[in-house]
Amino acid sequence: MNSTSYILARTNFPQKSVENTLQLLKEDATIPFISRYRKEMTGNLDEVQIEQIVKLKGEFEELEKRKKSILKAISEQEALTPELESKILATSDLVHLEDLYLPYKKKRKTRADAARELGLEPLAKMLMAQNSPNIEAAAERFTGKDVASAADALSGAKDIVAEWINEHQGVRNQLRKMFLQKAMISSKVIKKKVEEEEAQKFRNYFEWEEKLKFIPSHRLLAILRAEKEGFVRVKVEVEQEEAFRAVSAAILKPQQNSCKPILEEAIEDALKRLLFPALSNEVLSIAKEKADEDAIKVFADNLRQLLLALPLGSKRILALDPGYKSGCKLVCLDEKGDLQHNETIFPHPPQKEIAMASKKVKSLVNSYNIEAIAIGNGTASRETEFFIKNIRFDRDVQVFIVNEAGASVYSASKIARAEFPNFDVTVRGAVSIGRRLADPLAELVKIDAKAIGVGQYQHDVDQTKLKNELDRVVESCVNAIGVNLNTASASLLSYVSGIGPALAENITNYRSENGEFSSRKELLKVPRLGAKAFEQAAGFLKVPNSENLLDNSAVHPESYSIVEKMAADLKVDLKELIGNTALISKITPENYIFDTVGLPTIKDILHELEKPGVDPRKSAKVFEFDPNIKTIKDLKPGMKLPGIVNNITNFGCFVDVGVKESGLVHISKLKNDFVSDVNSVVKLHQHVQVTVMEVDEQRKRIQLSMIG
Repeated sequence: MNSTSYILARTNFPQKSVENTLQLLKEDATIPFISRYRKEMTGNLDEVQIEQIVKLKGEFEELEKRKKSILKAISEQEALTPELESKILATSDLVHLEDLYLPYKKKRKTRADAARELGLEPLAKMLMAQNSPNIEAAAERFTGKDVASAADALSGAKDIVAEWINEHQGVRNQLRKMFLQKAMISSKVIKKKVEEEEAQKFRNYFEWEEKLKFIPSHRLLAILRAEKEGFVRVKVEVEQEEAFRAVSAAILKPQQNSCKPILEEAIEDALKRLLFPALSNEVLSIAKEKADEDAIKVFADNLRQLLLALPLGSKRILALDPGYKSGCKLVCLDEKGDLQHNETIFPHPPQKEIAMASKKVKSLVNSYNIEAIAIGNGTASRETEFFIKNIRFDRDVQVFIVNEAGASVYSASKIARAEFPNFDVTVRGAVSIGRRLADPLAELVKIDAKAIGVGQYQHDVDQTKLKNELDRVVESCVNAIGVNLNTASASLLSYVSGIGPALAENITNYRSENGEFSSRKELLKVPRLGAKAFEQAAGFLKVPNSENLLDNSAVHPESYSIVEKMAADLKVDLKELIGNTALISKITPENYIFDTVGLPTIKDILHELEKPGVDPRKSAKVFEFDPNIKTIKDLKPGMKLPGIVNNITNFGCFVDVGVKESGLVHISKLKNDFVSDVNSVVKLHQHVQVTVMEVDEQRKRIQLSMIG
């Protein structure tokens, strides 16, 4: 078995597509590059499909690595037979592989090991054979110095049999299926913890039971967190009598014999002491892995929406990080997001210098030609919004509330210190809020995705898998939009196909020393950026002021000659062709197909020529909360309010209605029809109308509905 056959067995992709994709990956091609610029080779596989191939390739490599380790371990025990080796090499399932290895796995000295040392294995074999007319009499032959009686001999032999039953592949597979299909998960509160305040958020699980197979991912993760924090005990169990019958059918002979009662005891012992603990842990681990995948997918979907949120664009922005006693940190940014001015105003109690603060803001708006104001949505956000909207400006200024989740993480980071070495964290935080309005993607890539706060139970899932998936999403978003080579930060450049942190640093250093890039080709002058990196990156890096207009498009430099031929065939200059829909419509795509360039690539080129360099994201829209709602105390059941979706989970979405606490719209309250996927109804930052259903001030919980 090789990686291709492993992948083909788990997908319906054409063999040639898989083989070519694996070859491109071997040549260090990235997923964004392969999906956009090598469609002919992959059979037009998209990013998700290529990512699936990458994941399965990794699974196969881990499986092969484990096989080698197991073969070596068994070989060192001089227990590797040709038949066992063949079984190990042939398996494509990790669980089956571990079952094969189980009898040879090094473990602490067991009761069965102790019994073998006493010479009781032959007696255990007699028990399993079930053909002894009088097993008690046979056991007498095994008594002696270390085995006082026939009962002791049978007890030791029973321990060996219990271990054999535990290692019996047929038994394990049958019970595994039973656990996967029928296991119940239950949780019970630890009595001494029941009154603790921290335990109350888990009170739904103080007495809980349901089928493990059907438990939603968010509930399983919540129960496991409650267990981890010491508030509940969790069990995963199947019906014991049914399990006993299943094992008995596999082990016991139908006819009555003297060994049967002892074997039944061995079966009970194997189930209780060995099989139940191992298989309950195994199926719980499988369920946890699936829950992790679900939670990671929710986080990844939310992150993608957040990164691709509507940008305001190149505007002059005044940004405010609101506060009470410490004041509101204010910064003015130019069109490029560079800091022009910063200071602190105190429009709220205890200082309440409203007139002075108003005069200052109005003066700065005029002095720096401010076009938009960004207000962080944290403490004192609504009061600051009210204060700003009461100022009469001499120009039209849009006011935006900006989600500031993660801004404090950025402001204390190494990246922020490098960008603003002479300013404190409050200034950096305000700059981040303003830049986030201008271009969410460019700013959010500087923050650890886990700190952005758009996931569910992100601290409870596999952290390596979470990081890998979130990095993939960031890479996908950055390359989908493209990057301005002359303005992008090192953080943003590091996610561009083929670049990475080291080359990103080299690019920004080159830009600092030599000024702006004049063309894509100039990239090759960057230290350590060779032909391979250029091939992978060039199509995603845009140079707006280049003489070659294609340098500001998603057309790859390797295809420039095709576009030049199109222009020549139409007898027009390249500049006349780009953006000219009438001329482009006259081009017959089939006329430009070559050995390495097929119809998918030609169609992509024509599509890009129509709108070269255009950001596919739309522009940000102003949103206004209900001016009468400022705290949770203002909310009353039945109120209809405007809100912004600020987090999406499998069980519903959270909506900001202008108070500190976000309200939950349960999946059942999204619309009148049945909803299986929350993302099919709402998106992050979507403006929605909600009805207040229930308010729990003590627990700071708000129940909302989007029905009616």
